[in-house]
Amino acid sequence: MPSKKILVVDDERDIAELIAFNLEREGYEVTTANTGEEGLSKAQSIIPDLIVLDIMLPGLNGLDVCRHLKSEHETQKIPIIMLTAKDEDIDVVTGLELGADDYLTKPFSPKILIARIRSVLRRQRKETKEQLSVMKYGNIVIYSEKHQVTVHGEAVNLTHTEFEILCILARRPGWVFSRSQLIDSLRDGQQVITDRAIDVQIVNLRKKLGNCSDYVQTVRGVGYRMKEVQ
Repeated sequence: MPSKKILVVDDERDIAELIAFNLEREGYEVTTANTGEEGLSKAQSIIPDLIVLDIMLPGLNGLDVCRHLKSEHETQKIPIIMLTAKDEDIDVVTGLELGADDYLTKPFSPKILIARIRSVLRRQRKETKEQLSVMKYGNIVIYSEKHQVTVHGEAVNLTHTEFEILCILARRPGWVFSRSQLIDSLRDGQQVITDRAIDVQIVNLRKKLGNCSDYVQTVRGVGYRMKEVQ
């Protein structure tokens, strides 16, 4: 697995180098910047996996950098841990409202910072996995990890087989699956599934999808497919 890229932005070079040294010992790939402008430029060019960002920076301060990053599509998902030497809560609150994920007050232990970084990255991986497990087709939303389906925001109660058929079709919209292909995908070694059973499942699935039933299309003489949504 490639090492995670961390961008450290701090105008105190000794602190930036100390953080970089400790992170590199943990296997991270570290880039440093000493001004807000430099940090913003490097964040936009390398797209790091996480940014450690000091609030008190000359020129463009950390809050401004955070605001810029969270307003741009390419960088808005990058998690940010903010560093502050101030005791004022307003800086912390502002940073979190702008989209920062966590903060530390100087002076801090490198071990604590590393623990916070690991926690934020772990949380991001979980959120990314959950996002990838959600399939949206018009007004149909399929939550494959949760085994749930909603239509127009309302939960739809599907049987296990109906849900599996919908997921198979939805993962490859436009692709035609024959009845035998669906049977092979659904067979668990115990349950006997026939062509007629597939047709019945499709009929029941369409009923439960209501006015979105036309998303599941019949290709005469071949099988079924999920309509491609523009």
